[in-house]
This record gives sequence, C-alpha cells and structure tokens, in this order.
Amino acid sequence: MSSSLEVIYSVRVEFGDCDPAGIVWFPNFFRWIDAASRHFFMQCGVPRWEETAKTLGVIGTPLVDTHTRFVASASYGDELSIATRVAEWRHKSFVQAYRVMRGETLILECEEVRIFGGRREDGSLCALPVPAEIARLCGREV
Repeated sequence: MSSSLEVIYSVRVEFGDCDPAGIVWFPNFFRWIDAASRHFFMQCGVPRWEETAKTLGVIGTPLVDTHTRFVASASYGDELSIATRVAEWRHKSFVQAYRVMRGETLILECEEVRIFGGRREDGSLCALPVPAEIARLCGREV
C-alpha cells in the first residue's frame, strides 16, 4: 500500500554545501532528504516526535536502508525541490521515496526504508508497528 500524498521541501544550495569542484558534496543531499522526511510528516499533521513519544511511544523514524541514484550535479545558488511520498507501508516499516529536482532537471532519486522507533524497557531501540493514526494522516491507501 502506498500514499497518495506528496510533499515538497525546498532547499537553496549555499557556498558551504559545495566541495572544491563547486558541486554539492554528496552527504548534504542525505541531510536535506532527512529534513524532507520530517517535513513530510509535519505537513501531514503528525505532531513533533516529543509528542508522539508520549502518546504513541514513537520517538522518531530511524533509517534502516537507503538506495540513491545520482543523475546530475547541483551547485551554489541552485534552488532544489525535494518531492517526498510514502511509496510503501509495511507492518513495522515504510519506504519513503524522494525526487530532488532543479526546475525540470532531475538531480537524484532516493528510496529509504525507515521504522517507527520506540524504546524497550531496557532503553534499547525497537521497531513499532506502523501507527494507524500516523498512516491515516499521511494518506495511506487501503
């Protein structure tokens, strides 16, 4: 099952985001994608993780796998749009898909598998079943 919702997160590439060749240093894309992930949930109406920790036991959405395909480079001054959606809902994880664009130019595509993280009694991290309330807010199609 996927989500029909797509949320756009905008980034302006700054001089310090680039390497000596003048192109975006690749780890910055992962920083922006992580921000786009949280932005997606906020735009869908999901409360801050501090609140979901109290109400649902969800402390965040840790990353467990990622696959990225770089297509074009980006440089200082570029305005990038990161389109984010949930491509697949699973029992204890979900796949978020991202498209990073500069206007009509595809810069990269990325898919991440994330979990809804919680804590066991001993404090260690665990994957929780996808909360129905969050999936509903994020447009989960049944």
